[in-house]
Amino acid sequence: MSAPPPQTEGELMERARNIAGARLSEIARRHGVAIPKRSTHAKGWTGILLETALGATAASLPEPDFQAIGVELKSVPVRADGRPRESTYICSVPMPGGAVPVWHGSNVRRKLARVLWMPVVCEPQSSFTERRVGAPLLWSPSPQEEAGLRADWEELMDIVCLGRVDAITARHGTHLQIRPKAANAAARRRSVGETGEPTQTLPRGFYLRASFTTAIFQRHYAPKL
Repeated sequence: MSAPPPQTEGELMERARNIAGARLSEIARRHGVAIPKRSTHAKGWTGILLETALGATAASLPEPDFQAIGVELKSVPVRADGRPRESTYICSVPMPGGAVPVWHGSNVRRKLARVLWMPVVCEPQSSFTERRVGAPLLWSPSPQEEAGLRADWEELMDIVCLGRVDAITARHGTHLQIRPKAANAAARRRSVGETGEPTQTLPRGFYLRASFTTAIFQRHYAPKL
């Protein structure tokens, strides 16, 4: 059963602290969430479980997960030493067409304005249901961090709007990157080519590089260790 939506950041943080240290299986039992029988079927399950336990309401909408208070939830698989294991998905990439996007109206900025980070310790030898949730962190980007994210976003969106999304590689972007995001290699969505012709391309998403989230975690968690 899903928790009711939190009405304040304080209420959200109290819930997050209450599940810190708990195994995913324990949290699932508390909220009546079915546990996948195989880890191969568990993609996205941890995020859904934490959304249920904390009372997220946005589901797949392009809004922060906790709509009433404007906070986004990001669960991050980390090593035992707290280092993130992978990049963090933010939102889908808008394809060319319609109004020219601007940073202040972007979904990336909206999603990252206020984030509740929930690290989940993932070690290869442990079952995914026995992974433990770490201490929560409520974060907003500093002016310097936002400036870096904005620069990456503008560079990447310039390429997208020029109809060259297929030219984007993992080398583009210092903190933010664009990567394919699809259930299978056959998935396609409408786009526009360099000369404005309609075309099809892989769905893509914005991701935070692991180096960016590592720096956040080291700065906020290390003094407490």
